[in-house]
Amino acid sequence: MASHHYALDLTWQGNRGTGTSGYRDYGRDVLLRAAGKPDLAGSADPTFRGDATRWNPEELLLAALAQCHLLSYLHSAVNHGVVVTSYDDSPVGTMAQVGQGGHFTEVVLRPRVTVADVAMVATAREIHGEASTNCFIAASVNFPVRHEPVIEVAPA
Repeated sequence: MASHHYALDLTWQGNRGTGTSGYRDYGRDVLLRAAGKPDLAGSADPTFRGDATRWNPEELLLAALAQCHLLSYLHSAVNHGVVVTSYDDSPVGTMAQVGQGGHFTEVVLRPRVTVADVAMVATAREIHGEASTNCFIAASVNFPVRHEPVIEVAPA
């Protein structure tokens, strides 16, 4: 078994002068940094007093699931002889708040995949299951990650 390690730096930027002296007295802004990558501005969801112009953890989890599925899917496509010429997704996630905490109840990935030939359509649809099984992030969460793919054929 191979081990892979990941690291980043997170800096809270929300001290407005009195720290966490009260729930409304501090900002939720954070800065995420990783070597060799652009900085990522984060915050809480606006519902939780965050900055809507910054990425929130819930969006980042959704992005991680969608990107991981894409990368796993492209690998499966190569292995099965499916030539993908275009792929985009508009995933949605549902989170239930319970008291001050909560959890995701479901994520639905909605990939739109274009393949090079009509003969590839059935396999292109099938390999979403394989990609899901092989996605490290989907295998790490305790809620369903469903797929509603649309497969199209590139114009000749």
